[in-house]
Amino acid sequence: MVRRFLGSVLICLLVSSAAWAQPKVPEGVVYEADVEYGKAGDESLKLDIARPEKVSAEAPCIVVIHGGGWRAGNRKQHVDAILALAKQGYVAATISYRFAPEHKFPAQIEDAKCAVRFLRANAEKYQLDPERIGAIGFSAGAHLSMLLGTMDKDDGMEGQGGHADQSSKVQCVVAYFGPTDFMADDIPTQVIGLVDDLVGAKKEEKPELRKAASPVTYVNSGDAPTLIYQGTKDALVPHTQAYKMADALTDAGVPGRVELLLGAGHGWGGAELFRTLDGAGKFFEAELKKAK
Repeated sequence: MVRRFLGSVLICLLVSSAAWAQPKVPEGVVYEADVEYGKAGDESLKLDIARPEKVSAEAPCIVVIHGGGWRAGNRKQHVDAILALAKQGYVAATISYRFAPEHKFPAQIEDAKCAVRFLRANAEKYQLDPERIGAIGFSAGAHLSMLLGTMDKDDGMEGQGGHADQSSKVQCVVAYFGPTDFMADDIPTQVIGLVDDLVGAKKEEKPELRKAASPVTYVNSGDAPTLIYQGTKDALVPHTQAYKMADALTDAGVPGRVELLLGAGHGWGGAELFRTLDGAGKFFEAELKKAK
């Protein structure tokens, strides 16, 4: 069932990069690697995409965004995930984005927005429903996913990557242990430097940059339903960050939930991984169907 689509899929987060090179494409799935979705100056922005070979109607789409402190990571680590999503009837894409400190914010969200616009612009080609696009991300990828679910076109940061006529907002978000408010005092010392590199300034120098990079800044009614998973022993993203997003979403009347995993750190495995991924699948199934 679709609700169980992630149970055996995103475990690929735990495998080595050696397994990314030659994915085994399931029968009935079309997979395209290294698709250019936009340009950032002379830099080519790429994604990998998987879709069902045969569909009776436009399929919902899910964008998968990797983590890595906005300065590392590889979209290829989620190829197995998008292949399994396609097997379950989704169009799914795993995207790359520019890294800090070479590229300062908002480069990362500009790229993620561009990927969503590209998918909408090519909805007919990929047989996806442009009104049913979700995003799932991990750590820094969760941060970008939440921005995709909260930012409106008037908030800016659309970039010049292409397909400006398309919306970059998604209809559903699942965020695993992602930061939500860089203005808060609970950001751990070991993460402050990463945020400095991301925005290009220290908090005391240009606090407005941190505010502009925080998902809580943009929350309003009509934003994407959001599911947040967060460990209470996370040394990088404290669980109080999830509280801040929960408060903002609640005040705006945005549906969703926050689930705290007691004693969990920055990521988890075993039975809890499968349980939370199953919950993510149910959330996508319910919300993306509702969006239709």
